[in-house]
Amino acid sequence: MISDRCSMLKPFYVMEILERAKELEKSGREIIHLEIGEPDFDTPECIKQAAQQAMDRGETHYTHSLGIPELRKAISRRYSRIYKVDVDPEQIIVTAGTSPAMFMLFSALLHPGDEVIISDPHYACYPGFICFAGGNPVKIRVSQDNGFQLTPDRVKERLSPLTRAIFINSPSNPTGNLTPPEILRELSGLGPYIISDEIYHGLVYKGKEHSILEFTDNAFVLNGFSKLYAMTGWRLGYVIAPKPFVRTLQIVHQNFFICAGSIAQWAGIAALEQADDDILQMKQTYNKRREYMLERLGRMGFGITVEPTGAFYILANARFLSENSYDLAFDILDKAGVGVAPGIDFGAGAEGYLRFSYANSLDNIKSGMDRLEGYVKTRSQEPAAGSLGNQILCR
Repeated sequence: MISDRCSMLKPFYVMEILERAKELEKSGREIIHLEIGEPDFDTPECIKQAAQQAMDRGETHYTHSLGIPELRKAISRRYSRIYKVDVDPEQIIVTAGTSPAMFMLFSALLHPGDEVIISDPHYACYPGFICFAGGNPVKIRVSQDNGFQLTPDRVKERLSPLTRAIFINSPSNPTGNLTPPEILRELSGLGPYIISDEIYHGLVYKGKEHSILEFTDNAFVLNGFSKLYAMTGWRLGYVIAPKPFVRTLQIVHQNFFICAGSIAQWAGIAALEQADDDILQMKQTYNKRREYMLERLGRMGFGITVEPTGAFYILANARFLSENSYDLAFDILDKAGVGVAPGIDFGAGAEGYLRFSYANSLDNIKSGMDRLEGYVKTRSQEPAAGSLGNQILCR
């Protein structure tokens, strides 16, 4: 019999959309991919050259379990330069992406039954990590009216003796929205640890992102190289932790992962220190795509109350077409050849929404919007489907 901790995990629906899209492509269909949150750019050349140089030097062995000192110091310098905060390199644990970092963090932080407050909608995999570690995700429904912001007043109402942490993500997946600094400041003063997923920092087109470390030391930061530096396949991330947790996290890392990949770590230094011009060009391109997609979706009737200004996502209200985002996403894929992510993947609060990724070329986005517009004209004349309702993620 399969374990309870694995049985409670739900599928990652966006991956099921992608897998269906791949099947259609094998049959000869041309699919426009707006479902996946992965940069379409190649990794910048300076990063690849650094990796090659590391291989030539023979840097192909296990590293320190916290990560090579050179990379941890470079991360510390980045946080000092951008956010004006002092991060001791000894507080940084380099991991093979942020997913292992989350696994380690919740393993070290949570006792059985502890609660972690998250917004609804949220990144699809957050509840699974919390539940797998024995905790309970406490979901607070947030609204499109204020850009899906997790407000301090709502959080206060849900605090309990079991509340261990408040989990935030800005810029957000799936909404693309930034959390204002005043909200970050108030959340940081509520008492529980703050877990801040900062993986989309740097991909901001209006306004400015803020690290939670600007407001409190009582926090864990998750970050990495996949999104900003187009390094998804390199599997390189890190967690910045309060000092009392570092040794425990290190032991967890040693036991389950040993260390992050050596070559990727040396490449990460080049990303932090040499890739600024490449990042600027990518950001400018993303922003043109963002502006184009926002305009087209709005004209089609999709609801976008607050303009998303970060990451590479737009979460749009599609209830004028259907309340059932899962069936709607597959119908759009099958009939229009456009892959989109169903809102239900990101929690019951996003049911009836679709997430669009603009991590694709502007030509492909234009083609995808044309196809979607044709689909909408046909679909809007049909009766709306029902809703999936709430999904049970934990037992």
